Amino acid sequence: MLGPHSQLPIRAAALRLSAAMAFVVFAGCAATPPQQATAGEEAQDESDADAPVGEAQALAPEAVDRSALPNQELTENLLYEFLLAEIAVQRGNAALSAQAYVDLAKRTRDPRIARRATEVALYARMNNAAIESATVWHETEPGSARPLQALAGLLVAAGRYDEALPNLRKLLAGSANDLANGFTQLTRTLANAQDKRAALKLVHSLAADYPKLAESHLAVARAAVNAGDERVALEEARKAGQLRPDWDTPVLLEAQLLQKASVDEAATLLAGYLKKYPAARETRLAYARLLVAQKRFGEARAEFQRLMAGVPDSTDMAFAVALLSLQLKDYDAAEKYLRSLIEGPYRDKDGVRLYLGQVAEERKDLPEALRWYGEVGEGEQYVQAQIRYAQVLARQGKLDEARGRLQQAAAKNGQQRVQLILAEAQLLRDANQPKTAFDLVGQALDRVPNNPELLYDYAMLAEKIERVDILEASLRKLIEIRPEHAHAYNALGYSLADRNQRLPEARELIERALQLAPEDSFIIDSMGWVLYRMGNLKDSLGYLRRAFAGRPDPEIAAHLGEVLWAVGERAEAERVWGDATRESPDNETLANTIKRFKR
Repeated sequence: MLGPHSQLPIRAAALRLSAAMAFVVFAGCAATPPQQATAGEEAQDESDADAPVGEAQALAPEAVDRSALPNQELTENLLYEFLLAEIAVQRGNAALSAQAYVDLAKRTRDPRIARRATEVALYARMNNAAIESATVWHETEPGSARPLQALAGLLVAAGRYDEALPNLRKLLAGSANDLANGFTQLTRTLANAQDKRAALKLVHSLAADYPKLAESHLAVARAAVNAGDERVALEEARKAGQLRPDWDTPVLLEAQLLQKASVDEAATLLAGYLKKYPAARETRLAYARLLVAQKRFGEARAEFQRLMAGVPDSTDMAFAVALLSLQLKDYDAAEKYLRSLIEGPYRDKDGVRLYLGQVAEERKDLPEALRWYGEVGEGEQYVQAQIRYAQVLARQGKLDEARGRLQQAAAKNGQQRVQLILAEAQLLRDANQPKTAFDLVGQALDRVPNNPELLYDYAMLAEKIERVDILEASLRKLIEIRPEHAHAYNALGYSLADRNQRLPEARELIERALQLAPEDSFIIDSMGWVLYRMGNLKDSLGYLRRAFAGRPDPEIAAHLGEVLWAVGERAEAERVWGDATRESPDNETLANTIKRFKR
């Protein structure tokens, strides 16, 4: 590195004049963050973003025990090199500063300089240099957890797991009075590991020393989740729960893992835990959310109301109860909670106004609905409010005014303008003006010819006016632009199947759609329909029953009833059709299907 006879000479008098300042900086250098040296907030952000959690905590300011520090003589040479390192980092040359500090740390064996060297090397993204200086820091300050945390974190980040293991063991041994926190810190440190399988092996080795500690098993479970080994994660979460039955964290992790295969099983687990420990709020919140996922809205609302009883001023809980009440068609309760949010400190009042408008719509109070939608400001909810406002106007028979509202709405970007055009097209479709809607979307496509949403809607409108050529061309173009667009494959395949044309090709298209969206009820319905067209009634019925169970849509009901009728299950077909008709008396596809078979 540069010495006193380099191209940057500093006069002895200048050194003496700087000595007082240097003593101050030197004594505190281990606590001075690199971003202060460079006087820039950006440096702070970059340093924090790259430093593993263990290092960041280790480098936090701490009181210095000066009695334990070496008696370091401040020679001119040492002062020169120290100032060189500081000036280099101030001038943005972090690499030069880091190397200078690392050399100083090795030579002086001073923990203050070693810490500063670690800090600057991290800032310069010189990981090997940071490990060298952190090693010196730990060796010269062996009784402190800070350098050990930094060293272990750096070794993990560098993928040097075998070297990290003894240091992590020391950290855990040093936290014997608070091993739970020790394993929590371990989990945070290993979150930065690139090789998740190696990190899991490392945690296994560390946890093996503490087989009766619930936190050690939970640390293994979390490492296993990161490594993608859900079997081990589930086993270890359950062991943690058995060791500490009143601890809800492993139960929540177990439920999270179970939910991927069975929401019902996860909900049963949480319900059982809540019977034993009814005060577990986080578990109750997770259980309430699972009930929503199961569409058990009444039970979910009851759980959210229990949570509210503990925190009556919780706006998030009130919002959840309001939405569940709306779902349950309990409009009085929905309005009560929503109005309380309008009057209180809730952050998204425009969102509340949007739902109050929906409550008014459900009550057929259209002027009140318009009032609420009209009060939504130009924020996140604005476009949706304008669409709902226009829909209400159309329900009042004011189609031209509704279209004008959408055309004049202040779209902030192209995507919002597309949303407004599609909403206008839907108004025209609902008013039985598919050709006008088709022309509207076509004009928009002239301006943005590759917009996926416009292409899809254009294809659906082409089907309405019997322009099958445009339907197919638009969907094929959409598939070319967005090869993962499941509904494009499905729409094209269903169109062919419904017209009883090119059935093998239709089936291939729908199979591709199913690969992309295997749980989509409409795509499952399409698969049942193409199989029906191909004469495979048994498999067709299986798909259609599954589709209807997932979504009792009137058009799926029409298909299911038709196949049931074809296989001789006419009583069940009439029941399916009857139930669907009561729910959707105006559905054209359902009405036409029933008419064909019950003339």
